[in-house]
Amino acid sequence: MEFSYSYASSSSVTSGADSSAVSFSPDLKRQPTYFSGKLRLANTFREAVSALHDVVVSDLRFKPKDKSAYKAWLAQHEEQELVAALAKGAQLQAEVTRLDAELRDLDRRFAERAAPFLEAKKRYFNWLYQVNKDFWFVLDPVITVHPDEIFFECFSQDESSYGRLGASYEYFEDVGELACGTTNVDYSSALYDEFQKIRSYKTTTLTVDPTGFGVKTTNEDAYKEVKIDLPDSWVRGFLQVSSAMSLPSLTFELHPMDVHNLCFVLRRHKEKQSPRALRWHLTRGQPVKAVLEPWEIEVPCPRSIYTGSETTEVRTWGRRRILILERLIPIARSFRVHLLGKGMPSFWVADLGGMTFTLGLSGWTANDWSAQGQFDLLAPRKVVDEPTKRRVFEALKKKWFAKPDDLARDLALDRAIVLGALGAWTQAGRAIYDLSKDVYRARELSREPLPMEKLRFASEREANAMEFVVKNAVKITKQAGGQITGTVSGQRRSYPVAITLDADDRIRAADCQCNWHQHNQLFKGPCEHILALRLAHARGSERRSWW
Repeated sequence: MEFSYSYASSSSVTSGADSSAVSFSPDLKRQPTYFSGKLRLANTFREAVSALHDVVVSDLRFKPKDKSAYKAWLAQHEEQELVAALAKGAQLQAEVTRLDAELRDLDRRFAERAAPFLEAKKRYFNWLYQVNKDFWFVLDPVITVHPDEIFFECFSQDESSYGRLGASYEYFEDVGELACGTTNVDYSSALYDEFQKIRSYKTTTLTVDPTGFGVKTTNEDAYKEVKIDLPDSWVRGFLQVSSAMSLPSLTFELHPMDVHNLCFVLRRHKEKQSPRALRWHLTRGQPVKAVLEPWEIEVPCPRSIYTGSETTEVRTWGRRRILILERLIPIARSFRVHLLGKGMPSFWVADLGGMTFTLGLSGWTANDWSAQGQFDLLAPRKVVDEPTKRRVFEALKKKWFAKPDDLARDLALDRAIVLGALGAWTQAGRAIYDLSKDVYRARELSREPLPMEKLRFASEREANAMEFVVKNAVKITKQAGGQITGTVSGQRRSYPVAITLDADDRIRAADCQCNWHQHNQLFKGPCEHILALRLAHARGSERRSWW
């Protein structure tokens, strides 16, 4: 999917002796959106926006080095290099006598000798661009200006982490003229280095530059045109995050020092075998306790008392991504953790005093937001007709943010209908659920409508699996000790399916009698019947009352 941006200039940070100015350059092709205000606590913003950058560049996928081309080249040139080295050694004494002449001719000889290297370097980067395009791009953050706050959103390169930084206007002084809306901002890697120069003794002004929208574009070349061809999974992941945030969750507060202790243990230990889960032990009225597998190291949280209604234990994975929060520990007042369930996503909301930082983590690092979980389908929704959906969105766009109850009262609609409409707009990329303030916000992810039929599922097998579940064609006969068996009824016959889960609740083995599985086994992933049984099992174990 291709995204096209146009910037009047690059975003920048101007630092002087007594002031700093942070200027973000918005996308000129989108609705005019601008903002200007002076930050009260510049250091807090510096650390928060730096943590947001850590999310953007985060990529914990295993990337083995391909040395085959180098070894082939080495084998081809090793003998030649050895002969050349011996010849050079024999000529060394003669070269010393001509050293002065060589030095005078150094520039010319360097250019001649560097030419093959530069050509080889060019060929290497051309090859790298074709083989690993992910290395070349970072999705520009999405910035949204609302009547009560300005917030940034970003996605990690491995598509498993989501970051959102919201700054309330109470955090600013002298808020100038603003225009509400959503746009992309130019956020280069060099800009991160400039953010580190922000200091508390300097007056710092944050600006989403409005001047770019007042210029007549008679010459398109005057603007910085950027076109990025992103995988559909990036956009699908953004949509799934919005849906996951609206699901019911198990919530508890953590003191910053307790988060520090957890990060400290993660830094001191490196796991080499499964299981790698982080177990949360939650007992009403007792301190929260975290246990790290496989060492069974207990990390008590004496400053964080669990106030939930029941005693429970929840296992989560991909725990090293929590280290993104380390920069926020000195400036955070508290951390609120939202757990969706065993092996499900989790959200960490840091209260920074006038600012909030939300970190969304998928079930585990390798299972990115778009890989398996269709969180928009986990929650029951009413079927809402198009005119009603349009009414709900127009009412939300008028206020920019609102609670479902308020929209239902203003529009004289049933709350379930409003939630169904908001869920549909969330999946269309035009609304988002704000976990920190428990409201829905109007936020249009892209300038053009998203191709929802293309983005809803990662593969045809996932689409077929969900169709089996929706039609109640999946019957689970046994589920105990990691063993799940059942039948999936197709158009012509029923297929017996069996799944074995490992200690990390991932599919370790599976069997199905369909032709696709018999030919491919699990080498190309599960078949649609295995996916259907796994999805039905997950929905049954994680089902809750959404309303």
